[in-house]
Amino acid sequence: MSVGERWAARPGYLPIADHGLIGDLRTVALVGTDGTIDWYCCPSFDAPSVFGSILDADRGGSFELAVDAPARTRQFYFPDTNVLITRFFTEDGLGEVQDFMPVSDGDGEPLRHRLIRRVVCVRGSIPFRAQVAPRFDYARVPHSVRLVANAAVFEAEPLCLALTATVPLDTDGLDVRASFKLHQEESAVFALDQVGDGVLPRRCPHAEAEREFTATVAFWRRWLSASRYRGRWREMVHRSALTLKLLTYQPTGAIVAAPTTSLPEQVGGERNWDYRYAWIRDAAFCVYALLRLGFTDEARAFMGFLSDRVSLCEDGRCGAAGPLQIMYGIDGRDELPERELGHLAGYQGSAPVRVGNGAAGQLQLDIYGALLDSIYLYDKWGEPISSDLWHEVCVLVDWVCAHWDQPDEGVWETRGGRQNFLYSRLMCWVAVERAMRTAARRGLPADTPRWRSCRDAIYYQIMRHGWSAERQAFVQCLDGAVLDASVLMMPMAKFISPTDPKWLSTLDRLGDELVCDALVYRYDPAVSPDGLRGEEGTFSICSFWYVEALTRAGRLDEARLAFEKMLTYANHVGLYAEQISRTGEQLGNFPQAFTHLALISAAFNLDRALG
Repeated sequence: MSVGERWAARPGYLPIADHGLIGDLRTVALVGTDGTIDWYCCPSFDAPSVFGSILDADRGGSFELAVDAPARTRQFYFPDTNVLITRFFTEDGLGEVQDFMPVSDGDGEPLRHRLIRRVVCVRGSIPFRAQVAPRFDYARVPHSVRLVANAAVFEAEPLCLALTATVPLDTDGLDVRASFKLHQEESAVFALDQVGDGVLPRRCPHAEAEREFTATVAFWRRWLSASRYRGRWREMVHRSALTLKLLTYQPTGAIVAAPTTSLPEQVGGERNWDYRYAWIRDAAFCVYALLRLGFTDEARAFMGFLSDRVSLCEDGRCGAAGPLQIMYGIDGRDELPERELGHLAGYQGSAPVRVGNGAAGQLQLDIYGALLDSIYLYDKWGEPISSDLWHEVCVLVDWVCAHWDQPDEGVWETRGGRQNFLYSRLMCWVAVERAMRTAARRGLPADTPRWRSCRDAIYYQIMRHGWSAERQAFVQCLDGAVLDASVLMMPMAKFISPTDPKWLSTLDRLGDELVCDALVYRYDPAVSPDGLRGEEGTFSICSFWYVEALTRAGRLDEARLAFEKMLTYANHVGLYAEQISRTGEQLGNFPQAFTHLALISAAFNLDRALG
């Protein structure tokens, strides 16, 4: 679809993958390849949307900025940064939009959340057009707009935004528009600020926009310079690292699973969830990936976030599902009520649109293994953990020892009832085993006899009841026969040798039944009902787990080919959603932390194995 076609009618939606991401470590915006901001929540990841046309093209609201003529577009990141450039190629010249959010260092005005869009005519002479159409609180709250000089103030309870521009603005009482023409080397600047609470509208003239651009570029390059990765896939690994950093909520250290809600796992289906929260599992795996590359500050911040949650449990606020919930709000809140927004059509009609997440109350035992593995690695690669954190580790391990042998909802958060999932048992084993390693390495006090007895009991249960002699494979549930890609974690967790005959047989069965062109399905819903209607695509984290499993098994040619194939499924700026459809389109919330952290791990281990 050309920019001109979308501008005229906007009858549909850009593909999910046709977006880049910008952010300021508090929130993000999705910028389409046509120059339109389709998703933006202010002032935080999980705040109600201001621009949400990706979930309803007619009602959701957007910030359109593009050439007012037919154009081809290309999008890329300014090298080694999260500054996004969208270029427009027309018969009369070449223009570009530079999108970025300055990152606050805590000084100045930390409450000023600013989104800057700088338009530049690179060659020739080009007409541009802008339309800013906010729809506050998921398009549920009306707003007013007033013009003051070259500024427009949008007011809605309780949020107020100010748009300043270096070109004239006009309004129809609801939206704000601008039409202007730029000649070679001329530019225009649009800046959208949150105002109120002492933060006043402030113009962003050309000189200030240049300073902000330079400072934002310097911030991201300075952060990325700490990476220790020098391997074959440096560009993709670093893009994944930059993406994981964008998904970090700086005020608390929380890491969101994805910055969007309700992007469908099947277009037209009901598998639409809100991922703008901190999953313990996802964040713990992110810590592992970032530690691998040498980023310790993010791990330290997340450990602080975690410590606060465990302390609440010790104060008597431990929930029925254990000392930790599977997810929290980015501010640490534990109430995440799920509700449907029936007035929004959903992406390409994929209803319902959901906010909040009812899975927050599920029992998912695997989170303790993911978490304690990340703590073990932080203690090993980052800095020694504190005595207080070790005490909290012991609280978690003691709880796991008392509760590991029970059914749960599992890593895939099924809504079809609790089962005895192998992966949950595996990660309980990891939780106890990593705590024992840490205690032995540091000489820390521990109830070693109890922990060892628990660890060994889990091991024997998995080997006796998780192995199917009929399938010649480890399976999804104890004493079951269904295959599940989550068992790919068994050698990565060091539970079983990557060349053990039972594991190699499992790897072959998975390759035969769940793998297609290096893409891996989680499981087959037809033989393992998960309580939801419809199908889903292949799960990209599983595809990268498959690469790593092949690597550890010594099948390096297969691993490298599978990895290179997976790289072709990235979007034009190296981002991945949660899943990939049968036709190669990206599905689900975007971009997905899980996918990018698995890419980093697979690249690191494959590169090391190749030598």
